Amino acid sequence: MNWTDLTLRELGEKLRAREVSSQELTRACFERVDATDQRVNTFITRCEESAFAAAEAADRRIAEGQAGPLTGIPVAVKDIFNTEGVLTTCASRILANYTAPYDATAVARLKEAGAVIVGKLNMDEFAMGSSNENSAYGAVRNPWNLECVPGGSSGASAAAVAARQTAATLGTDTGGSVRLPASHCGVVGLKPTYGRVSRYGVIAFASSLDQVGPVARTSADCAAMLGAVAGHDPMDSTSIDTPVPDYLAGLDEPLKGLRIGLPKEYFIDGLDADVDKALKEAMDVYRDLGAEFVDVSLPHTDYAVACYYLIATAEASSNLARYDGVRYGVRDEEANHLIDMYMQTRARGFGSEVKRRIMLGTYALSSGYYAAYYLKAQKVRTLIRQDFLDAFEKCDVLMTPVAPTPAFRIGEKIADPLTMYLSDIFTISVNLAGTCALSTPCGFSGENLPIGMQLVGRPFDEQTILRAGHAFEQATPWHKKQAPL
Repeated sequence: MNWTDLTLRELGEKLRAREVSSQELTRACFERVDATDQRVNTFITRCEESAFAAAEAADRRIAEGQAGPLTGIPVAVKDIFNTEGVLTTCASRILANYTAPYDATAVARLKEAGAVIVGKLNMDEFAMGSSNENSAYGAVRNPWNLECVPGGSSGASAAAVAARQTAATLGTDTGGSVRLPASHCGVVGLKPTYGRVSRYGVIAFASSLDQVGPVARTSADCAAMLGAVAGHDPMDSTSIDTPVPDYLAGLDEPLKGLRIGLPKEYFIDGLDADVDKALKEAMDVYRDLGAEFVDVSLPHTDYAVACYYLIATAEASSNLARYDGVRYGVRDEEANHLIDMYMQTRARGFGSEVKRRIMLGTYALSSGYYAAYYLKAQKVRTLIRQDFLDAFEKCDVLMTPVAPTPAFRIGEKIADPLTMYLSDIFTISVNLAGTCALSTPCGFSGENLPIGMQLVGRPFDEQTILRAGHAFEQATPWHKKQAPL
């Protein structure tokens, strides 16, 4: 049996039945990485010594009958999470020598749950990108077609699951950075409600938009991951103090009577024909499961891209000001004076996409332009959030595409930032609204590339979208297909 072919829940059952040990699973994981990573380029750092120590401890917990859903399961995390004693680069040259002195809360909670962290994953630099081509460690490749992108910025988080290197991973989603890669790689990705999972110890891109989210092969696996990391954290002032439900309970409840809203603004003429076909077939599946469809409107959708790229870049400009060569990270040693050192460190340390967004954000925050750009964008954001709340008066869940097309070729859009930014057109509104959304596989293109469907839920109603995703997965084969790697 290839242990790496099993889902997180299947592995958990095997572990608790003592059919396999965590140490064996961890060894199988690293062997799979050895066999595939030269082609997909997912791992920046492997944590073999600490992983086997954690696996040994997990085996003891299992032997003592103290196993939870994640005990002994090998997982990997995006290299945006501070991980004590481990290189944490954010896929940037400017943090090439940074070793984190503490664990991010989400990482600490995975460890407390008994998960075995096997390594840190590649990403778009500082989480800025839709294709995972903006990395100082090279582009990540899509396991379904190595000439195609995996999506970004958590591209390696999805590619590692699709390549069967790990059963689950942790990424971050600022404008679609978990859902877009999940769609392109044929796996499941969840963006929780803003405030549901602590951002403490997560290297910030846009603080009012960033959210931690799991990637796995099924909605049930994502539910297990979310259950481990969700909950209030006093170290994060944006963390919401609200009870965390049992996300695995109720997954099998029938969908009869579930109202699914179809926003007319998301089913546009420019939608790829294969994506449109897959979504329509998914609607038929839901009708057979007893769900009802209603038409809804999100009237301010047209403003979402402009609104997002003002807010996100402004917050990035502020957050990335700390990388100046003074306190930590790489410093340019050839500079003759302080200002020169600042400028040369940042010029050489940041990649082109990060520089572009810093400049855009700095302009939006500059004297005389703050009210015209950033402040107005925040007002539009309030309207976008209200659109979602109004829509949920008529329905329980929204269904939309995740991306307008399947995965595109590496290099196809990298020279055209505006075209690249439109890859996120169906996902960024969810971050602006601060609510939750799930991407689950719903079909394939004519070129055998995965297509994802987005289910958007009410704030803090991850249970409903996980249940809707799980029901769809039980009725369809798409999530079971394996990349030919």
